[in-house]
Amino acid sequence: MIATRAEAAWDEGVLVLTDANFDEEIAKYDYLLVEFYAPWCGHCKKLAPEYIKAAATLAAMDPPRYIAKVDATENSGLQERFGVKGFPTLHFFVKGERTDYTGGRDEATIVQWISKRTGPPSTEIACDAIADKVTQLKLGLFFFGCTDSDMFKSFQEAGQSSVGEKFAFFHAHGDCAEKLGAAAQGIALVRNFDNSPIIFSGDATSKGIQDFATAHSVPTLITFSDDYVEPIFGNRQAALFLFQEDASAGFNKVFEDAANQLKGQILFVTSGVSEGIQSKLADFIGVTKADLPTLRLLDPAAEMAKYKFEGSPADITVESLQAYLNDFKGGKLTPFLKSEPVPETQGAVTTVVGTTYKEIVMDPTKDVLVKFYAPWCGHCKKLAPIWNELGEAVKDIDDLVIADFDATANEATGVEIRGYPTLKFYPKTNKRGVDYDGDRELPDFLNWLGEKSSAYKTHLAKSADAPKQEEL
Repeated sequence: MIATRAEAAWDEGVLVLTDANFDEEIAKYDYLLVEFYAPWCGHCKKLAPEYIKAAATLAAMDPPRYIAKVDATENSGLQERFGVKGFPTLHFFVKGERTDYTGGRDEATIVQWISKRTGPPSTEIACDAIADKVTQLKLGLFFFGCTDSDMFKSFQEAGQSSVGEKFAFFHAHGDCAEKLGAAAQGIALVRNFDNSPIIFSGDATSKGIQDFATAHSVPTLITFSDDYVEPIFGNRQAALFLFQEDASAGFNKVFEDAANQLKGQILFVTSGVSEGIQSKLADFIGVTKADLPTLRLLDPAAEMAKYKFEGSPADITVESLQAYLNDFKGGKLTPFLKSEPVPETQGAVTTVVGTTYKEIVMDPTKDVLVKFYAPWCGHCKKLAPIWNELGEAVKDIDDLVIADFDATANEATGVEIRGYPTLKFYPKTNKRGVDYDGDRELPDFLNWLGEKSSAYKTHLAKSADAPKQEEL
């Protein structure tokens, strides 16, 4: 059979790739960004117009750059080949080799990211073009002065760092500096929010420029959205969240004043709990509509530690928030953990919740085998009756506990679950815990405990030594 050549198609400036033409087309381009999408995907639909605009901007460059897309629902071979699990997934191909795409999902950041990967980190700009460029940018850094200087070298190094994925970098003659109020040998930061431009006055090293850019890359008061997942969680920045859905409430103004006066100590963020990424944030932190309004502090750098401001937001002042931040920085706050109510009674399987985890699981007088589960998990549901049988089988052993822990509704310090169910054993002598690695039928669990649990071994030994009925 003679293979037929698949002719490439273009859709509004975006190259359309398929199982049939992928390898042939990829070989034509030194650089190609490829989006794997599904027609029904909401995030893909949101990306589509930005992707088309980015394609037009990139194609007009000298030299031109191009981007492509793959309908993964129609091209399952490519979906499987590149391990695409969610949509949209974007990969950047350099001379046919796949690399990670770590940029954003709007025209400016797509163009900026590709430009940084395919050309110099900074673009020279004429004085009379600066004003127009500033109006187009979300985030930009401008260097003014001698391009033979150490400062410009540091500026370019900063442009090649992760900061270059967020900021557009430009350089111009020192005579242009007055356009942004900078020194003839200096740097200015522009942004499309808060006050702008901001003149650089820090350490003129690559790190100093990166730190300056990062510190000014988010608004003084953030309204939480997809755009701020990376600045908070990716950059591991502590943030103080005001959860509320009444924008007219008086304490919003106090929170805004605190954001301005305490800027640099922590990120200040507002969020609702009902829609989109805000509802996911609320669920992660453990906030419901019934809790509103409420203040919570999140520290991603400390294993996502969460803290609850105990006072009412209606009573906050700038001074009370400063005192709260001082306590946080001084290690005086106690982390807040999600927890269901403590069960009034327990069965053969002990139900552990967030507030009883330390008391039960960390008890040095007991061996504890814990099932961390999610109510919606099919494997968890299949295991449940066997787990109950196991509890019944050992319920008379006082120093052996079979427990379960709903990890979607409860949290415990030091517990990070990546899949369901997760089974961990916490013997009396090792409360760091060890993974259960046996099979999952009742005899398997009992045999495993017979090897690992001192409490169960003692029980078996006593059972073996007990006189039989006919001997009495």
